[in-house]
Parts: sequence; structure tokens; C-alpha cells
Amino acid sequence: MLVPVVLAGGVGARLWPSSRALLPKQFIQFPQQQDSLFQSTISRLAGLKEIGDVLVVCNEDHRFLAAEQLRQLGKDRSTILLEPVGRNTAPAVALAALFAQQDSVDPILLVLPSDHIILNKPAFHRAITEGVELARQEMLVAFGIVPDSPETSFGYIKKGARLNLADRSEKSNVFAVNRFVEKPNKATAESYIASGKYFWNSGMFMFTASSYLQELKLYGNDIFESCRATYANFEKGDEFQSIPEADFSDCRSDSIDYAVMEKTKRAAVIGLEAGWSDLGAWDAIWDLQEKDRHRNVVSGDVLTTETKGSYIQSEYRLVAAVGIEDTVIIETADAILVAHKRHVQSVKQIVEQLESQNREERISHQVVKKPWGSYESVKSGQGWQVKHIIVNPGVALSLHMHKQCSKHWIVIKGEGVITYGDKELKLQASESTFIPLGSKHRLSNSSKQPVEIIEVQIGDCLGEGDLMKFEDKYCRVAIV
Repeated sequence: MLVPVVLAGGVGARLWPSSRALLPKQFIQFPQQQDSLFQSTISRLAGLKEIGDVLVVCNEDHRFLAAEQLRQLGKDRSTILLEPVGRNTAPAVALAALFAQQDSVDPILLVLPSDHIILNKPAFHRAITEGVELARQEMLVAFGIVPDSPETSFGYIKKGARLNLADRSEKSNVFAVNRFVEKPNKATAESYIASGKYFWNSGMFMFTASSYLQELKLYGNDIFESCRATYANFEKGDEFQSIPEADFSDCRSDSIDYAVMEKTKRAAVIGLEAGWSDLGAWDAIWDLQEKDRHRNVVSGDVLTTETKGSYIQSEYRLVAAVGIEDTVIIETADAILVAHKRHVQSVKQIVEQLESQNREERISHQVVKKPWGSYESVKSGQGWQVKHIIVNPGVALSLHMHKQCSKHWIVIKGEGVITYGDKELKLQASESTFIPLGSKHRLSNSSKQPVEIIEVQIGDCLGEGDLMKFEDKYCRVAIV
């Protein structure tokens, strides 16, 4: 059986401000794309033979994003492994391999990052079919992208001897791996392209679960033992499999490349020409999308004059661009990015500054998606905060309490049931109630339409640090 292992743990810092810690790029639907990158990664597998249910590895903060997007694809049987902390790809795939072995004797794992674009699905499927043949021979397979430019933001794989697959008269694009190389400088990358001996390292791999675990034990035994101990204490559920933090946090962080693929004697690489992009930064988004006669890509409310070769994306306000060239402008509700296309890789440095200053713009958007609906921070000041909250039909917030703030809830649309203390109120549009500090409360929506409220918080602590959960149907950790 072929088991897709989709790695969805990245944060996509170079695509800020669209990509944030709580809504990373793999779960975003970019302009001109029908699905999110995560959904596209799964959808393009349709049609492969003997393919099993998807196994997703993601951060526990993103579990409801992953679950909802899987539900939209009709993939409700998929399993989601929840990482409490990030430890890179080698441990993540080790846990996936251990988990996959419980349902199949020795499944073949197809390891896929969740943030890639692949335009030529038939070519992708042919490469996977070749990879299955190699994996059955206990090879560890990397998928290398046939390069078309001297990129310095990718690692490279040097080809070794050509490997001819069984029952094939034509020459294959399959090779032994000579070596993996780090991201090169411009001159080195140009020499790689000129030689014709190198692929870009896509980060996609294929191998049997046993082959990967054997090689990890041989070359990264400390990771293997940490993951084996962690898996023994898994908190198994129907949909989510929680990885215990106490065990997993002690595991060394390392990638598949460093921990296994650069050291194993069983590595092969398949050359892939399939319209691949990792959408690593805004210039890749520009490159992928349809352009106007001035080579601009625009979305949203955008006006331009004397503007060329630029990417401009507006979400909330009118953006007017005059006399610029090769520029990226991204407008969101709470942040605007302006960058030259040559320097978009440096957006990550802005995110690092936001992190050092503990700024909310790194973590979440002004509108925050929740499993029960969403909320938007409308305005805030010293000791007060106003939010717009939407609760979807048939769901409820957790039963919770604040020790340091009180609330006013005003219903502006729909009908909500508000519980606090021993009281239960059914409120309609224009009706309101006051919730004193220290009172357990929740908002429920048993109707068939969303209920919207304006929440006014007043107090000394207005963040999540003052939140205590008591009952939560979404299985989040209660703070009591």
C-alpha cells in the first residue's frame, strides 16, 4: 500500500503578511487558486493505484484548519498526527512510519511537503510509479526537480550512475545519488546548471516504512529511539493522534536530508519535470500566476499606472501603485508589505523582528478562524478591547472564565443562547447582557443561521493568559 505522508508543519515566514503562525501558507487559498496548497497536495494524488488514507503531520495549533480542509475534500478518514513542538522532518516521518506500520505490514510512504505547486499531474504520477518500483527494492528515493535557473534558495542533488528500471526499454530519469549539496551561491549554482549533473532538492521522498526506520536507526539512532519511546505513549483518538510533548520535546531536531538521505548508501533520485514550485516567497507567487500586458499580477482593489513586473495584492483597502517596477505590495487589515522582488527572501527577517518584539502581527490575522467560527479584533486600548464574534450554526464556544476582565455581549445578528453562572439567556439582535469577571460562561448557537455579537472586554488582562477553559467539545487542553 502507498501511504501519503503530508508534512504540514511549516509557518511560511517569507509569505508574511498573508502567512501567519496561526494561518500558515499551506492552509491559505492564494489568488487564482481554487484550493489551499494543503488541499492541492492531497487532491493531485487522485488516480494513483493502491493508495491509502492520507496521514497528516501538523502542529497542534493547526489541527482544526487541517481537519476542516480534509473534510471539504471528503477525506474524513485521514489521520492527523499533532506535533506539540516542531522537530523538523526526520522525527515527523519516523512517527508517521511507526504509525503506518500498525495498519499495514510494510507500507510505502510518499512524503510530501504541503506547500508545493505541481502543474503537470501525469508527469508527477509517472515519477511516483517509478518511485514505487525503487522503494520495493528497499531504495530510499528523493524526487529531484530538473532545474531551469541557477536558484540559490534550494539545495541540490548531484546525479550518480543511471539506474534502468525493470521492463523499460527507454532510458529512465532515475539515478543513484552522488551527493546532496547545500544551498549554493550564485556562481556555484550557475556551474551546477551548466554541468547538467544536478537536480533541485524538492523535499519529496519515497521509501518503505521499514527501510526508513532501519536507516534512521543506523545513522540517527538517538532520533530513532526518541521517536520509538514517543510513539509508545501516543494519545490515540478517532481523528487526532496527539504526540506527547514530554517525550517528543527531548528528540533532536533534524531533517530527513541530514539525518538519513545524505548518509545512506541506498539513495536514488528521480528527475521530475512537472511544473513544480515550492512557493517559497512572493516572487514565486508572481512567477506562477497570469500576468497583464505590463507583467503585473494584481488581486483585490488595485489601481496601477506606469507600473511593471509587480505583484500587488489587496484584501481590505484600495491600493494605488504609480511608477514602480518589480515590486511586491501585500495589503492586509493590520499590515502592509512593500518589497523589491529581488529581496523577498529577506521578508523572513521582518518576521524575526516581529517575534523579537512579541508583536501579534506575526501570530494571527485581524480575523482569527476558530473551529466554532471566527473573531475579529475591531479596536483596543489600555484596559479595553472590542471584538466581532461569529458563531456558526449548531456549535458553541467552550465554557470558560476570566479572572481579570468582564464582558458585554451585544447580539447584532441571529439568535444566541448565553450561559453564565446559573443563568441561561436567549438573546436576539439588539439585545445584550453583562458577564462579570469570575463568571463561567459560553455562547451557543442552536439555530440554522450564524449568530454575530459585539464583545466589549474591560479589565487588566485581555489576552489568552486570562482564559480558563472548563468544558471544550474541541478537545483543546483546559487550563484549570
